Amino acid sequence: MRRPPSARQAALRWIADDPDPATRTELQELLTAAVASSTAAADLAERMSGPLVFGTAGLRGPVRAGPSGMNVAVVRRATAGLAAWLAGRDERGTVVVGRDARHGSAEFAEAAAGVLAGAGFAVRVLPGPLPTPVLAFAVRELGAVAGVQITASHNPPADNGYKVYLADGAQLAPPSDREIEAAIAAAPGAAAIPIGDDVETVDVTERYLQRVARLPRGAARGLRVALTPLHGVGGATAVEALRRAGFDDVHVVAEQAEPDPAFPTVGFPNPEEPGATDALLALAAEVGADLAVALDPDADRCALAVPSAAGRWRMLTGDETGALLGDHLLRAGGYTDPLVATTVVSGEMLRSVAEAHGARYAETLTGFKWIVRGGPGLVYGYEEALGYCVDPDTVRDKDGIAAAVLACDLAAGLAARGRTIDDRLDELALAHGVHRTEGVSVRLAPAARDAAVERLRAGPPSGWESSFPAPDVLVLRRERERLVIRPSGTEPKLKAYLQVVEPVTDDDLASARARAADRLAELRAAVPALLDPPTGP
Repeated sequence: MRRPPSARQAALRWIADDPDPATRTELQELLTAAVASSTAAADLAERMSGPLVFGTAGLRGPVRAGPSGMNVAVVRRATAGLAAWLAGRDERGTVVVGRDARHGSAEFAEAAAGVLAGAGFAVRVLPGPLPTPVLAFAVRELGAVAGVQITASHNPPADNGYKVYLADGAQLAPPSDREIEAAIAAAPGAAAIPIGDDVETVDVTERYLQRVARLPRGAARGLRVALTPLHGVGGATAVEALRRAGFDDVHVVAEQAEPDPAFPTVGFPNPEEPGATDALLALAAEVGADLAVALDPDADRCALAVPSAAGRWRMLTGDETGALLGDHLLRAGGYTDPLVATTVVSGEMLRSVAEAHGARYAETLTGFKWIVRGGPGLVYGYEEALGYCVDPDTVRDKDGIAAAVLACDLAAGLAARGRTIDDRLDELALAHGVHRTEGVSVRLAPAARDAAVERLRAGPPSGWESSFPAPDVLVLRRERERLVIRPSGTEPKLKAYLQVVEPVTDDDLASARARAADRLAELRAAVPALLDPPTGP
């Protein structure tokens, strides 16, 4: 049996096939340093440990030389694998390529387009850095067989990524991802892959904006909005979408308005992270906004914040916004046998909302590649991580810009009647119970993490009923409580998603919320021992 090549041998082979002189030099210098430095040797081993694989939303990794990073060689081989897979299915039409403004995005988009052109596809490239939802829209609008977006969404500044959409406009899903990975493994070295130059630039932004501008269901437009794109690519498109929809009183966080791959004012460019929206909330208070909107860097996610009666601002949870937008769409009506969908880790209020409006409800695995395939008649889908699909016929993925337009429609309509988003949340709680949700992570060594999963799989804790919607997803339930557990795909930890539901009696919403908060705190305190119980003496 042949021994696998050493990291040094693998690096030498990679260098020989790398078409980019910058990453060739980077890896050569690391090879030299690894002779005398254990730190450099460990870095080299990590870079050569294996290729990037398709995760929840495509390939992602640090921008660096070697097969485990994002670089021109990796993008060329990934695209060659995608092209071979499409050709094997006799899908040889148009492929659309888009990108964000991260480090390497322009070069990676050019590399992907060149490989697709060299493989005989009609390549359409979007003009400059644009939001991911525009690429998803373009796939269906142009009748493409696939789309590639170069983006790492809300990952740290050092990362980039490669997201694939198929002809239906949805993200890549099993078994296609594993089949494409096999085709990538079979691809030649990057330097040997044919490169073409028959590439056409096509701008669908106007058509996207026309569609998004038609999303509002009401006539009210009296709303002041504060907005940040968090140094990403969504700012100009979002402001224009809101203007065309009739919301022209929009104030943008100036220091975060333009794309900047360094993300200089935020430690982590994700609206969910503590501190990421501080500048937005300060601007909202300063200008007296009615609603605050934060997009993530590629504008497929949307976070909302609202003012309280005391003037303090608070961020809505993804589940609060998910229930609000689903209810808003279903109240507007106009559907025939509609379906709404969310994921197994999201809150379940949407189930009750759907039932109240006579709509069907589906629960899927994590990720929009599953949500948008939840069943026929889908009109809305969301996940708790700030992703909302509000117009599946146009964008079969999460779309932060479209969600922002619809949220403004909801807030303006409520304001015209002297009501607020918090008032609507109160109505939903009175009708469907107080739903409190929270995510908790327990850091465990890989062996302990895997042992915990196997232990819970073998038998649920006392008093809980268990089910397994996927091999690595465990759902525990007891009366009005739910706990979903799954291992992190990228870190040595288990992730737990908590939910408690408290019915409202005698219209006493304050007491119901207090009981729900107490029960959630008790459940949160029990999670560490549940996932990693203490050993005996």
